[in-house]
Amino acid sequence: MIKERVQLTAFDTPLRQDAFELDDDAKIKLIEQHFADIMQVLGLDMTDDSLRDTPKRVAKMYVKEIFSGLNPANKPVPTLFSNPFQYGQMLVETNIAVSSNCEHHFVPITGKAHVAYISNGQVIGLSKLNRIVQYCSQRPQLQERLTIQIAMMLKEALETEDVAVIIHAHHHCVSSRGVKDVGSMTLTAEYSGKFLQPDTKKEFLSYINL
Repeated sequence: MIKERVQLTAFDTPLRQDAFELDDDAKIKLIEQHFADIMQVLGLDMTDDSLRDTPKRVAKMYVKEIFSGLNPANKPVPTLFSNPFQYGQMLVETNIAVSSNCEHHFVPITGKAHVAYISNGQVIGLSKLNRIVQYCSQRPQLQERLTIQIAMMLKEALETEDVAVIIHAHHHCVSSRGVKDVGSMTLTAEYSGKFLQPDTKKEFLSYINL
């Protein structure tokens, strides 16, 4: 029986109702067993020194690293500071590393994110911008959804609509399989608040050389 999904909006990653009933250790153990079965089906010699611990390594990587953003317990807590000098221009952070996985084939999506906001009275610790991008990336993703999720988290953290996000990324599901096009990139953008105004959008694009 298919269990009910947890999906509050179209922008949420599709999850089942029981997604967090198992703790990380239990998930690692189960994934290890299932991945060992996959390797067996592929005909790999699981007694080989190089392969023996691969299921455990993959399971730990899935839960603790590349899909850790599925767990809301790992959501970064923003550090906000007052803005006593009344800096009212946009703040832009460029070239934030994006390392995610395509939810269609579970192969990497790698690229860069550029984010910007205009303070409404508070500023965020710069490293938290990177952590928000990382948290939203560390789950099976679609680039369009990822772009919107980052923008939504920034608006929630900063309590402002004046946010912009651009991602340009390389999809290994395109380069390593199927059409095998190694040169193409995908660009997605999300603008809100003042960034919907042509002059503000143009200024942001000029800062990131787009």
